[in-house]
Amino acid sequence: MYKVGIIGPNMSVERIINLAKELETGIECIAYPAEDVKQMKNTILEHSQQVNAWLLSGPVPYAIAKQVLDSDEKLYYIMVTESSIYKVFLQMSYSLGKIIERASIDMIDVLQENLVTKAFKQLDKAPADIYIKSFTADFNTEELIHFHIDLWKKGKTEGAFTCLPAVYDVLTKEGIPVYRLSPTDIEVEQTLKMLAGRVKTFYFQSTQVGIEIIEIEQFDQIIEKTNNIYHPQYLELDLNKAILKLCERLNGSFLYKGNGRYVIFSSRGAIEREITQLQKTVEQLSLETDTAVSVGIGFGETAFSAELNARRAVQQSKMKGNGEIFIVQENGLMVESVGKEEELVYSYRSEDKDVIENLNKANISIKTFKKIEALINRMGWDSFAASDLATHLAMTLRNAQRIIASLCEFNLAEAVGEEVRSGRGRPSKIYRLK
Repeated sequence: MYKVGIIGPNMSVERIINLAKELETGIECIAYPAEDVKQMKNTILEHSQQVNAWLLSGPVPYAIAKQVLDSDEKLYYIMVTESSIYKVFLQMSYSLGKIIERASIDMIDVLQENLVTKAFKQLDKAPADIYIKSFTADFNTEELIHFHIDLWKKGKTEGAFTCLPAVYDVLTKEGIPVYRLSPTDIEVEQTLKMLAGRVKTFYFQSTQVGIEIIEIEQFDQIIEKTNNIYHPQYLELDLNKAILKLCERLNGSFLYKGNGRYVIFSSRGAIEREITQLQKTVEQLSLETDTAVSVGIGFGETAFSAELNARRAVQQSKMKGNGEIFIVQENGLMVESVGKEEELVYSYRSEDKDVIENLNKANISIKTFKKIEALINRMGWDSFAASDLATHLAMTLRNAQRIIASLCEFNLAEAVGEEVRSGRGRPSKIYRLK
């Protein structure tokens, strides 16, 4: 069963666990209560390998967890929304027997800074004076306590709202009306349902068939060049050993098709976890043979569809060269330069008839167009020059200029300005996809 660690203050963790039981999400929730930052960090480091994901009780634990883990891929948290703001104001107004007009609030900066403002803009009559103190994951508890107490003593507030149990405890002892700013039950339930949905998607994806095709380029020529009749056999033994080590990491099996061509069978989850090991194996094979190695990975519901996708992927790898790893997924997405900073994810399919028609007229493939789209999105460009495409997509400047000119001609891109060069020559045109 998929295991999720629930971490946060004890009261919050207990509430989440109870709501998860009522919802029957199909995931195993394990409680890891932690009352302070140090305990929270230690808990995450100690138990990270024992859970598939972490569900943080709110934005503050989430910000702390991000400092501990290298990636936030396994992190989910329960957001605080306008409903949470309304809840605490209603609770305090009911407790004091009057509508609260003046209050202080501390809030982690993971939240939108204008969350409170947004919440009160939706009311016909909003509180008159709201003092907000935002803080980071490296917060100073004493500073936040002083913020609330100082405003209270000056008569500027009627009460306080805090995200932190430690601040809540001190303000309570000081006799200041204070309430914890925490998610509502509905917000908790929505997050649990979302997490359950993602778990199911992750499970089905992880159990898909995954196939890797590894091809050593010009292998027959390598064999022909050797003068020692035993050398090819020793070489194949060394290559088989390297492939076998990779298979062991993947819990898979491989077939040697001859002429330096290997097919490895495993699951999608195992292959995605061991991309780094695959890269190391490819480097080793390339050094052993002193030639390029092409790698294609295919995912699918059946072995047939996965192998078909792997064949498509390895063809793209051969065309690109330089030992680039390609993945073709069952949904039509292609991943290029897998595991590298310049990794691109794009679709080689399109259902937009107008785009397909114009691309055919422009004599540009859907793959090329989607690849350009993916690059622009990854780089966050508002506009680009032909030289940008040439640099990042490993094509000649002339080819990039031809592609852009064709896209502009058939209304798929437009020139939006010019860029002055530092040296001589005409200014470079700046483009944008339509």
